[in-house]
Amino acid sequence: MSDDSIQLPPQLASLEALGGQLVWRIGKDDLSDDVVVRLGFASATPRFAHLPRLRSASDDELRAALEAGTVNIEWVD
Repeated sequence: MSDDSIQLPPQLASLEALGGQLVWRIGKDDLSDDVVVRLGFASATPRFAHLPRLRSASDDELRAALEAGTVNIEWVD
């Protein structure tokens, strides 16, 4: 069975289309050491460069932040 034969419900098809238009960066803030997820439309990609850099975060650090509910999500316009 190919992926083309799978029919998604309308709600999921809309999310799939939206997901294809998004870009994100995940890392740790230099000052606070918090895990940050920056999310925006692909058209906002140049604005990501003007934000403070994020350091890389390991899978364990991401998992711990998710479990603790301390992930900061930033929308980039």
